[in-house]
Amino acid sequence: MDHNGNYKNEFGWFADKPKVPKKLFNFKAVFIGVVIFVVLVTSPLWKNLGQIIPGPDPQLNTAAIMKLPEKDRTCVESKEYMRANHMLLLGEWRDEVVRDANRDYVNSKGKKYLASLSNNCMECHSNKSQFCDQCHNYVAVVPNCWGCHWEKEKEKKQVAQSEAK
Repeated sequence: MDHNGNYKNEFGWFADKPKVPKKLFNFKAVFIGVVIFVVLVTSPLWKNLGQIIPGPDPQLNTAAIMKLPEKDRTCVESKEYMRANHMLLLGEWRDEVVRDANRDYVNSKGKKYLASLSNNCMECHSNKSQFCDQCHNYVAVVPNCWGCHWEKEKEKKQVAQSEAK
């Protein structure tokens, strides 16, 4: 029996195999589509490509700081440490105050401070919009401290002032 290019399966002999083109897609069209997609998706990033946005320079010239003698104008830790780790320090303070009722903080130089954002830090750094908000906005961080430790403090002061009058 002459098969002449026919093929056989479990049911018997069949006609020639169908001719299927080897090219399953149009390479040029797919490539152009991918390029257009990448251009559209990345185009918002191109506006700032290569630009360096300078970091904020927080102002430390509040009235409370200016009243202090020059030698007492120091934070609980060094400037470099506070820039990098203040959020960790405040988290540790919160845990120690709430869980262990320990309100004392001893810094790296051995000096003792009250572990309190409202009653320690905000005494000097009272210009929240010029000091805190600049850096937090720059790095797109919204800390959850302000609900309790800023707005309520302002409300308490306003209520105390109105009651005093």
